[in-house]
Amino acid sequence: MYNISVRLYQLAILIASLFNKKAKLWLEGRRDIFSKLQNAVGSGEKIIWMHCASLGEFEQGRPVLEELRQQYPQHRLLLTFFSPSGYEIRKNYTGVDWVFYLPLDTRANAQQFINIVKPSLSIFVKYEYWYHYLYQLHQKNIPVLLISAIFRENAPFFKWYGSVHRKMANYFHHLFVQNPESYERITTIVPAEKVSLAGDTRFDRVKTIVDSFEPLPLIEQFITNKKILVAGSTWPEDELMLKKLMEAQADLALIIAPHEITDTHLGFLKDTFREAAFYSELLKVNNGISTSRVLIIDNIGMLSKLYYYGLVSYIGGGFNKSGIHNTLEAAVYGKPVLFGPNYQKFAEAIGLIKNKAAFSYTTDTELIELTQSLLNNKKQLMEYSRNAGEFVASNTGATSLIVSWLKKTAF
Repeated sequence: MYNISVRLYQLAILIASLFNKKAKLWLEGRRDIFSKLQNAVGSGEKIIWMHCASLGEFEQGRPVLEELRQQYPQHRLLLTFFSPSGYEIRKNYTGVDWVFYLPLDTRANAQQFINIVKPSLSIFVKYEYWYHYLYQLHQKNIPVLLISAIFRENAPFFKWYGSVHRKMANYFHHLFVQNPESYERITTIVPAEKVSLAGDTRFDRVKTIVDSFEPLPLIEQFITNKKILVAGSTWPEDELMLKKLMEAQADLALIIAPHEITDTHLGFLKDTFREAAFYSELLKVNNGISTSRVLIIDNIGMLSKLYYYGLVSYIGGGFNKSGIHNTLEAAVYGKPVLFGPNYQKFAEAIGLIKNKAAFSYTTDTELIELTQSLLNNKKQLMEYSRNAGEFVASNTGATSLIVSWLKKTAF
């Protein structure tokens, strides 16, 4: 059944590629993949391989990659992605030696990939479970770790039909989980000595971003004498809500970094916020000064720094099926966070709410009331800001635990 589902997925991608750009990239990126791998990887190389599903998982794995680069300079680093959303943005990432798509998980592909790469260590991030790859690593006794893992109660591992998933869980040499609930669940099917409660490496990642922060001069010019809300990774549903907020809060200025930078989405934003300026336009005016209340970021890569400039942060995705995006990038600066109702799958969002550092809302009226409450109550704003920063600081350290474990195992 697993093999059939993989083949059906491949067929679906093939059909979708006729009219879907992302599916087309998925296929094109895997064309001649083994020839490219063979030409890139030299014989006798000591290789550490990390696999991520997409961009979010890469950000979780990144602090571990960077620490491994420091601790094991004699090894070369291979990074693979399943999704174009990760590969296309990070294909030129200089923190590793090679970036590739992962070939589809068939028995033949997994055998060929492992035989070419011959990794000394493999690391899978968060949710990635590919049976044939894990089986091949297990058979060849190649250490494979799962980091920043979460195991929910309704996951296949704990269902009557989850025998394949239970096998995969036991193929890992060690699993580093994010929270006590995941630890309790996975140790019902995996020996406890193979599991560590380490936390989420994303906390380490955002701490690194803050430590290396550099100002954005044009943004600093734009925000002069303005009360700023920074909205990141937004979708149209979020943006319509933010429009209502801007209409109700006349003294508020908005910097908005949409999740998708496409002509269609940027056109929608311009129609929604008719007086808005684009960041690219600031490059053409004197010192970036603009009288607009809304600034639309029409590039990729600035968001993690933008949150520094807001009094309050808004995280998009809360009205999508997939849920909200990265709340920690904002919270690490000590910024209260607002987001829509679909956040229950994200432990950090739950933690921020529990620690009085974030709010969730469902209607534009609630968004307006919450924002006004924060901006008009200095004491509450300071409390939620402090709580956000402290929440992130108290949860760092997962990367150190993982690397310490590797050293103890004499890797």
